[in-house]
Amino acid sequence: MDALDRLAEPGLDLLDRVDTLLAGGAPEGHRLWPLLRRMQVLPGDAVRGFLDLHPAPLTGAGHAVRGLVRAYDEVCRTLTDPAAWSGPAASAYDQARAALLRHLDEGPESLVGRLEATAGYADALADWVEGSRLALARTLADVLGSAEAVRVRAATAPATAGDTGPGAAGLLAAADIAHRVLAVLGVAYDGAETLLRQWSPSLAETTWRGSTVGGPYHGSPLRVR
Repeated sequence: MDALDRLAEPGLDLLDRVDTLLAGGAPEGHRLWPLLRRMQVLPGDAVRGFLDLHPAPLTGAGHAVRGLVRAYDEVCRTLTDPAAWSGPAASAYDQARAALLRHLDEGPESLVGRLEATAGYADALADWVEGSRLALARTLADVLGSAEAVRVRAATAPATAGDTGPGAAGLLAAADIAHRVLAVLGVAYDGAETLLRQWSPSLAETTWRGSTVGGPYHGSPLRVR
């Protein structure tokens, strides 16, 4: 359990109140409006969805992929030691072996290169999740102890006789809190998009880069000394 998990219950209680106040819209001209148009979600729902993101599964995925790299390394070591072949097809088979080695583990476009990139991307995403959760936890801690939170709680308290509604002060406080929360989530989402742009070239599907066995040796007998 991290700081965001510990703040989730009181944070969501406050943000649900904020969402209730903003259900009819934010104050006209408030700086929250651009974020609402961009994010298309109120802060309570946004945080509730973000709580499901944890770094551990991504870190585990990176470790699992690196385990596959070790398996490929074993195959490559086997292919590196050529058999003592002779006969008309020996050269063609040796070319195929060399081509397979290149495809498996030679440069970033090889299978091993793509696996290493996938593991690196998983690690980068895990770091992004951890950093984003910490930033969001800090923001929630700040707004929970703010004067705006006091006004939001007062504006959403059970109605009493003669109550005229939340009033402008409560709505403004809710908009201010929503802006702070959605702003930090907007930065987090920008970070995720940046990671995807940076890593996409390294995550593209790899294609066979060797030549096929053919020509006069294709189907020829093979003798092993």
